[in-house]
Amino acid sequence: MDGKKAVWCFVLFVLVISVTACSRRIPEQVGKTGISDKDDGNAVTVSENIPDALEQIPDEYKKPAQVQGRIERLDYKTYESFSYAEKSKQLDKTAYVYLPADYDKGQQYNIFYLMHGGWSNETTWLGTPEHPTEFKNILDHAIADGKIQPLIIVCPTYNNTSGEDSADYSLALQLTDQYHQELAGDLIPAVESKYSTFAEDTTEDGIKKSRDHRGFGGFSMGSVTTWHTFQYCLDYFRYFMPMSGNLSTDGEYMADMVRKSGHDAGDFFIYAMSGTDDFAYSAFKSQIEAMAAVSDRTFVMADNEKDGNLAFREQEGGVHDGNYASLYTYNGLMWFWNEGNKQGETVSENAYFTEDSTVGEVLADSAFGDFGRLLFPADRSVPENATLSEVSSENVYVWYSGIQPKKTVEIVNFLKTRAESGEQIFFPIYSDKEIQADASKADTGLFYFGGRKGNPFAIMNAGGGFMYVGAMHDSFPHALEVSKKGYNAFALIYRPDEAYEDLARAVTYLYDHAKELEIQADGYSLWGGSAGARMAAVLGNRDYLQELTGRKDIPQASAVIMQYTGYADTSSADAPTYACVGTSDGIASADTMKSRLEKLDNMGIPTEFHSYKGLPHGFGIGTGTVAEGWLDDAVRFWERLEGTK
Repeated sequence: MDGKKAVWCFVLFVLVISVTACSRRIPEQVGKTGISDKDDGNAVTVSENIPDALEQIPDEYKKPAQVQGRIERLDYKTYESFSYAEKSKQLDKTAYVYLPADYDKGQQYNIFYLMHGGWSNETTWLGTPEHPTEFKNILDHAIADGKIQPLIIVCPTYNNTSGEDSADYSLALQLTDQYHQELAGDLIPAVESKYSTFAEDTTEDGIKKSRDHRGFGGFSMGSVTTWHTFQYCLDYFRYFMPMSGNLSTDGEYMADMVRKSGHDAGDFFIYAMSGTDDFAYSAFKSQIEAMAAVSDRTFVMADNEKDGNLAFREQEGGVHDGNYASLYTYNGLMWFWNEGNKQGETVSENAYFTEDSTVGEVLADSAFGDFGRLLFPADRSVPENATLSEVSSENVYVWYSGIQPKKTVEIVNFLKTRAESGEQIFFPIYSDKEIQADASKADTGLFYFGGRKGNPFAIMNAGGGFMYVGAMHDSFPHALEVSKKGYNAFALIYRPDEAYEDLARAVTYLYDHAKELEIQADGYSLWGGSAGARMAAVLGNRDYLQELTGRKDIPQASAVIMQYTGYADTSSADAPTYACVGTSDGIASADTMKSRLEKLDNMGIPTEFHSYKGLPHGFGIGTGTVAEGWLDDAVRFWERLEGTK
């Protein structure tokens, strides 16, 4: 370990009582540049921001709760850390697992791996089923009161022989550096094959796809383990909670971990905490400051995931002991996956709209100005007295499946929140003069879902059979999810009779206004489902792009992402293409789509094709279906192509 790695990480970890004090943030001048307009690499919290002050643990939380979760012992096998690849020495190890009250195997749970500090072991945080700790009581109360979402917590040990190894400081450092092998190779599969998480399976791919629902944290030497997990396991974890234990005061060293991982600044969030009287505080804070100072903005200090990926809270008077470890973890878990931050869903501080809100209430909201009518299909009769639950159905969104009222509510709340914060969420693509000459052009425009300054943009095109625009299910959700990954996502509302003209204008508008919108002009992608996929494919073609825009200076899209369409034309001028469809789609043939991509592939054009067994037409982002996660695959396809980084 080089001299720049100053690790302050060993003290007896005992969970006792909390101490009340005030907390403070890192000084404003350090790294407070913000990642503007990015929504959640997983969204904002209910209060939008992580509070300035840590919330103290109520005294009554330290006593057994009336409604209690349970602790289970999990035994699993692994291999000696330093010879893990050779598997030369097998070890029998134990972890303790917290399951919330009313744990239901039919429900999916977020999962948090929580590591102990020096001279401690896997029983330190939770205790055992027979002898639970005070911290277990705190969890029970906080979950029962809705402060922490019901989740699974796993308490393992980096020690090879429980407790004994941590007495050797040098050995403990080596074990924490090697622990990721056991974590990824043995512990996660053992835990998540037994308990119900968001991992569909415990293959490497299954674990990677569910990373948004997995976190890792630890105190003292457990914090060092957290930093190493960040270093080696970004593929598997989105959230990190290091507490009072640093790894390196070299910001570039830390940033290089992200660069080497293939992930970017929108793919993780770190919530770090320490106390001002903690002996580890100085080095810990120096690491955070060094990370925030990295010039390429790999790390950006912020109070939420909308604006950055790194938060730091300092507890005034906090020392290096279990009281403060409990306090920090309690606060971190209140923010991770809370109702506003859960699985990337964005909810404003006030629950503006619910499933029982009516279309008329949304249309009348001043936040949406005169463009609110375009949130719902302008080319179909949508009753204003219909609730958001009622409108989210195939009766309105003809040809679509898997329509979710919760997503409709999330989207209108998200857009209202952004609008009321002063951000522009809708951009007309035609001038007033053009609209005066052709009134139909008033029914067009781009809804903007945010992203990171300087990143490429994506235009989402909903389908609707060129009869209407099914944006609420077929482009708004896509735009929201892509914006959470840091890209500037726009959903186009177009005229069904002039769809290609309107998409051409949208591409032209964003290219011409890229500087003022602070988006990257090239490296963009075009997305679409059904009719919208045809639009994306046509405008993704270099020749059609020049013909429809009348311009030769606008670059071709770096990628076309298309769902469920029977479009079969091919040309050497077509863009790299990702396509997906359900095998039970009665409108778009999976064979037709696959055949088209094979032809493009034979021309040397990059392609990727996925079909999903049993899915019908119009499954959108696929939440709750076998296609869930396809959007992540599509973004990775786009990212592999030149110009998207």
